[in-house]
Amino acid sequence: MFAAERRQLILEMVRANGAVSLRELARVVQTSEVTVRRDVRALEAEGLLDRRHGGAVLPGGFSREPGYPQKTHLAAAEKSAIADLAATLVEEGDAVVIGAGTTTQELARRLARVPGLTVVTNSLLVAQALAHANRVEVVMTGGTLRGSNYALVGSGAEQSLQGLRVTKAFISGSGLTAERGLSTTNMLSASVDRALVQSATEVIVLADHTKLGADTMFQTVPTDAITRLVTDEHTAGHDPTARELDALADCGVQVSVAPLGLTAEPPGHVGLPQHPPAPGVPRRTAGGPAPAAAPLPGQRRPGTHGAPPGHLPTRFAGVRP
Repeated sequence: MFAAERRQLILEMVRANGAVSLRELARVVQTSEVTVRRDVRALEAEGLLDRRHGGAVLPGGFSREPGYPQKTHLAAAEKSAIADLAATLVEEGDAVVIGAGTTTQELARRLARVPGLTVVTNSLLVAQALAHANRVEVVMTGGTLRGSNYALVGSGAEQSLQGLRVTKAFISGSGLTAERGLSTTNMLSASVDRALVQSATEVIVLADHTKLGADTMFQTVPTDAITRLVTDEHTAGHDPTARELDALADCGVQVSVAPLGLTAEPPGHVGLPQHPPAPGVPRRTAGGPAPAAAPLPGQRRPGTHGAPPGHLPTRFAGVRP
């Protein structure tokens, strides 16, 4: 395929989906990510699209948001891997809040078998994924339906969350940077997401590599309020996103990297330590050998790239006090 044909196809994919990962573009045009990245740079120079870390979006992507059908096809494998790993953080009897998004929807599907779980959500998609889970109690917020992502927003949603207290909040967004934290493109969604995370002891952000380094209009969660980031292994393979991960770690965010092509063990059976870890030691969130020793305050543990097959490498970066 000639360069002009490739670039036309890339442009058509971005226009149809709003945002597309480099990995998906390379698969469709049947070439390497290096070549696709060069094509994307050329199209950006012509003002036809904007680059994002690990992908491409329509011009003006700072304020635009793809609809639900487009989001479901963007970084689908990465979202699935992130959901697998995030599900291992939920234990029997937990009470959690789950925000709106396609990644959190994937997480909800995996939590249907966790007994005694209580899930509070403003997402119709999350509630639907758990609707037939007879051992999971689902509590929905009030509010006004936002059709583009099937989420309840507005003052009704925020008021219904007042006085709520849960162990963990799982939340996604449109962009994540160390400087500004998690952000989204819609003001109403940002307000509800802030109310969700204020109810939780731990805030866990689910963000694939296309979100790393992207900064959108409305801040949802500042960096110092994020307990953990669960992302995919492509973040470690690109210098810009790897630098963003290091910066997040420096801010105290614990980073867990989900590998592609491997399936996590069921929730509650993931090789967690049999005894509570000592203060300052991060809990393991995936199978494989335990960390050799706890990092000192402010010290980062090197990434675990190249882990043996069958192990889920987890990058422990930064320890929150």
